Amino acid sequence: MRKPHPLSLADLRKKYRSTFILNGSPSKREIALTFDDAPDDHFTPLVLDTLKREGVKATFFVVGNRVEAHPEIVKRMVEEGHLLGNHSYNHANLPKISDDEFRKQVIKTDNLIRQYTGYTPSIIRPPYGNIREGQIQWLASQGKKIVNWNVDSLDWKKLTPEQVETNVLAQIQPGAIILLHSGGGKGEDLSCTVQALPRIIKQLRDDGVKLVTVTELLNMSTPTQ
Repeated sequence: MRKPHPLSLADLRKKYRSTFILNGSPSKREIALTFDDAPDDHFTPLVLDTLKREGVKATFFVVGNRVEAHPEIVKRMVEEGHLLGNHSYNHANLPKISDDEFRKQVIKTDNLIRQYTGYTPSIIRPPYGNIREGQIQWLASQGKKIVNWNVDSLDWKKLTPEQVETNVLAQIQPGAIILLHSGGGKGEDLSCTVQALPRIIKQLRDDGVKLVTVTELLNMSTPTQ
């Protein structure tokens, strides 16, 4: 007998609509800026500087081993009022690892985040947006939401700041979750993100959009210590 073909990401989103989320309500003029792969010691502080200057609270999906490497930057994120979510321990492609390894990645990163925030994160973003059905079911049993995105800046592709800005603003609609990066891999240059960010924020505000964290956008209870 043939094994059933695993469901596509699109199918999984339909099947697990309340757990696997791409955007907030289109009826409110709110948008969430989210940053993956934090923290690093170069681009993350520059992103934090901009957010502080603009008075914006964002959501950072952090990688556990980078939290261990840059604790002082994680402390700064928390002190400045940003929300932290789980982005695995070592940026694993989750469908390719065992259930046991998957759970270890999530729990280890949760524990690291709790050390700095006092809360266990209720949101997780799988690296590359990839996840399989059994992993969704386990996360749901733990009370977690999988938060991907519906606006992709493609800022990791060595783009110009203008291209990043266009990629974001061309796709914007109320309730959008915007994917940006604030931590670079070896040789990765996210200067385009740092330079585009103030202009993206200004344009959204000029359009009457409120910038909120993911939990605010999704009407989830805000984590408390």
